[in-house]
Amino acid sequence: MAVLDRASLEGSPLADLHTIAREIGIDGFRRLRKAQLVDAIVERQGGDGAAPAAAAETDAEEKPKRRTRTRTRRKKDEDAAEPVAGEAAAVAKEDGATDEDAGEARPARRSRRSRSRDADRDDSGAAEEKGAQEKTAEEKIAEGTVELLGNGSGFVRVSPPEASDDDVYISAAQVRRCELVSGDTVTGPVRPPRRSERYPSLVRIDTINGRPADEVAEGTPFDELPAAFPTQRFSLDADDPTLKAIEWLTPIGRGSRVTIVGGPRSGKTETLRRLAGALAGQEGLDVSLVLAGARPEEITEWKAGTPEPAAALSLAASVDAQAGAVERAIDTAKRIAARGGDAVVLVDSLSALPTGVARRTLAAARDIVDGGSLTVIATAESPVGGETTVVALDVTLTSTGRFPALDLVASGTLRPELLVGEAGRDAIAQARAAALG
Repeated sequence: MAVLDRASLEGSPLADLHTIAREIGIDGFRRLRKAQLVDAIVERQGGDGAAPAAAAETDAEEKPKRRTRTRTRRKKDEDAAEPVAGEAAAVAKEDGATDEDAGEARPARRSRRSRSRDADRDDSGAAEEKGAQEKTAEEKIAEGTVELLGNGSGFVRVSPPEASDDDVYISAAQVRRCELVSGDTVTGPVRPPRRSERYPSLVRIDTINGRPADEVAEGTPFDELPAAFPTQRFSLDADDPTLKAIEWLTPIGRGSRVTIVGGPRSGKTETLRRLAGALAGQEGLDVSLVLAGARPEEITEWKAGTPEPAAALSLAASVDAQAGAVERAIDTAKRIAARGGDAVVLVDSLSALPTGVARRTLAAARDIVDGGSLTVIATAESPVGGETTVVALDVTLTSTGRFPALDLVASGTLRPELLVGEAGRDAIAQARAAALG
């Protein structure tokens, strides 16, 4: 081959330069730009361009190394393959190179597609494995005792009454659907905790107290259950003069609707506290307490006594929050009564609730025919309407320390003879007459 001068080479097409470079054995000529390729050819022919060509070839080899120094070996190989493939395709298009030359790009592309398919298979396999794990976890059956929370949800305590990391969460919707109450024994499949969840969750409830959940949940709605006037009087067994007066002059029975009414500082909250203490220790009686719109100091005192409030909202809480706390307590008590138990809900005070909520709260109380009972005892500034017992307090008697501070004229029990007999009813009538005289 004749020796070509620099001017001739610079005027030649790139394809001709590639042909010349291939014939004279220049390695890596396809990675060189035209000017660098001219220098390399001149140098190989013994011309004057050795230094620039060597520098260019060194730069071409070192540049990818600097760019990929911090990458992994696998990524380094990919980055090295892609420029080669790109250059080969460009050259093949420009100078009509053979398929063998242009084919240098294809293995890299096939490699990337292959890796993509492998990744898809890995993702699919991981999803199938995760699904299998969740299915296996779901088949795990939990059994334990229900403990309800103030927000309506709850836990299945597997080692009651203590809490443990093995406890299972029950959603509020499941509690309502199956009418669960604290103390129920339930079973059902469990799923593992999801992201941001701490406890496993109950997928569904299969049995309640050894019976199928569907069978327990079915039945007449609570508000449609037949009710009767209370016939079982609560025995308070207290030395407190106010409680004695309530027991005999304004008797309260299982299923009574009771309001303790009076003006400010008449002692409504204190009377309710004493009643709560007398009822809390009675066997077979589920007593719950809700404070709505209470003073912060009263909340502290209530929490130090028995029973401890199931919910305690101060007068700073919103009306909706106070109403929700009371209604949740009533819903739980309804489920207890519907299953034949006896529940008492104490509320301080109905005056903090909207009128409709206050009336529904009081109206929930009833003595279910051939069933359980729900008793509601609440403080209020005045009677709500529909009570079976009203305990009215006299602010004058309370402020002067004369107890019992009952206003017998304003107080009374509907159908008292069912609770204290005919003689008891006559004694109540005589006491009221004496108060009027």
